[in-house]
Amino acid sequence: MDGFVGSSLYPLHRCKTLHVRHAQGFHNLAGLTDEKALFSYEYFDASLTPLGWKQVENLRKHVTETGIFSKVELVVTSPLLRTMQTAVGVFGGGDYIDHVASPPLMVAGSGNNSHASISSSGCPPFMAVELCREHWGVLPCDKRRSISEYRPIFPAIDFSLTETDEDTSWQPDVREKEEEIAARGRAFINWLWTRKENEIAIVSHGGFLRHTLALFGNDCHPSIREAIHKDFTNCELRSMVIADRSAIGTDLPTTDYPGGIPRGLDIPSDCEDLEILENEETLASL
Repeated sequence: MDGFVGSSLYPLHRCKTLHVRHAQGFHNLAGLTDEKALFSYEYFDASLTPLGWKQVENLRKHVTETGIFSKVELVVTSPLLRTMQTAVGVFGGGDYIDHVASPPLMVAGSGNNSHASISSSGCPPFMAVELCREHWGVLPCDKRRSISEYRPIFPAIDFSLTETDEDTSWQPDVREKEEEIAARGRAFINWLWTRKENEIAIVSHGGFLRHTLALFGNDCHPSIREAIHKDFTNCELRSMVIADRSAIGTDLPTTDYPGGIPRGLDIPSDCEDLEILENEETLASL
């Protein structure tokens, strides 16, 4: 028997659980009434709206109550203001207290908002990764600031994987093609397999998530495929498990146990030669 129809089985260490699209930004709010507003530099690297911060507060409550917060080992965020604000608001360590040893994840008033500082204590590490950014080009809301501007605002986020200080990927007259963002999504998934963490929160963007998740689920039942491919709403969390079927990652199993300790006779009960072995043991005992 080849297995249960429609089921798949993978070693645990070849799987990772991914848990979020950013909350409402000012560009989202403007785009609801006038899509042309997205072309305005007024919404360059847009920050969260007051409603967006309320969405963050509600999601933080959810991940705490469901136990997701305590499971997450790493938070990966797109290096744009709205995603980093969402990431630290949901998965950060709460209100920051002055004079503590660890730096804050976010200083007070970042991005022209009145939100208090957020602590880096009691939470997983945070890493900014360019690969999970929104569509590159044309729309100012998708252009990031320089890393040197971000570091004082988000002192405890790791920006070491960002190769250039200025945003060299965004071009004012060239929008990244759909197949290009999908290829970037594939590269991002492959990068995840270089990480040792198994429970990873990814805070990214609607467009990036749409094109990346479209790479998966096409061999599934239509209801499963729809659940994977449907667009994310603001501050939506969707937990999914990806499996490394091509041995891209190098993780070794941490929960497997080799058995046979101490060593002893180990004859499978379904061994074809079991009868022969039993006869040999009988003869040996005569």
